[in-house]
Amino acid sequence: MKKTFTTLLGLSVACATGLLHAQDTQGDAKAGAGKIAMCIGCHGIPGYQSSFPQVYKVPKIGGQGAGYIAAALDAYKKGERKFPSMHAIADTLTAQDIADVAAYYAEHGKQGEVPAQPARAPDAQVAQLLQKGACVSCHGENFAKPIDPTYPKIAGQYPDYLFAALRQYKDDPTTYVGRSNAIMAGIAKQFTNAELKALAGYVGSLPGDLQVVPESRFR
Repeated sequence: MKKTFTTLLGLSVACATGLLHAQDTQGDAKAGAGKIAMCIGCHGIPGYQSSFPQVYKVPKIGGQGAGYIAAALDAYKKGERKFPSMHAIADTLTAQDIADVAAYYAEHGKQGEVPAQPARAPDAQVAQLLQKGACVSCHGENFAKPIDPTYPKIAGQYPDYLFAALRQYKDDPTTYVGRSNAIMAGIAKQFTNAELKALAGYVGSLPGDLQVVPESRFR
């Protein structure tokens, strides 16, 4: 009972923190279309892979929540997330630029309603892991409707990216790569790498809004 209360208290703190850090700047998607030149070289190529610090697909950001994209870029800018190329890009952006880019990508998701129920139920092991991590408590119904705008949609995201992100929360940040988030670190450290990979594989298999927004030159 004490462990359950502690978990719920932690999730409540995370939700409150997300609300406090929500971006106040109003984004303009049309303006954002003219500010994504530095994004398309990676995020505009379907299946494009990062090779540092390991090989994995860069995330789909089309259809991602604007609040989360803005929060992530702000974290790269401040160094709360460490990744050399992302920091270099975010550091050049003003608060308005970040809001505009976030608004642009948020409008370019898959069309249609995300099913209320997963396309397939998790097996017993994964169901137990999802319950242990209380993942749905923040990422919402079918992991596609976050309860706070600064939390990401994760249904349908590339599984290898999800695994890499969870590993970065689990491992201590280095000089060049890592993510500082006390809540996600506490959750990720409960699991072995094999368990994190199983979670990522299941969540990535679910239907969701996310997609790559390909540039015409890359199609």
